[in-house]
Amino acid sequence: MSYLYLVVAVIGEILGTSLLKASNGFTQLFATLGALLSYGICFYFLSLSLKTINLSVAYALWSGIGIVATTAISYFIWKENLNFMTIIGLVLILLGIVLVNLFSNH
Repeated sequence: MSYLYLVVAVIGEILGTSLLKASNGFTQLFATLGALLSYGICFYFLSLSLKTINLSVAYALWSGIGIVATTAISYFIWKENLNFMTIIGLVLILLGIVLVNLFSNH
């Protein structure tokens, strides 16, 4: 169940970050409220997942998947540019997530 909580936390983080962009510096009321609500849900479910998942594993998954998904959203939705070095960095983040999960004591 803890990994389900972590999935909800990741989705909340991705949605919150996307709405943060849409809030245009907190000038758009509904996007701002959505971002705050999403982050609240995100941190609540992240805290639930930490009851049984090691902090290092949970945080690596939460932040790493969030970074990769948010980058994809920024490219496809917000039409922001990606360069080769950004892609290499994302691959290294994913590799780091795999290594943390493989060599941590769950």
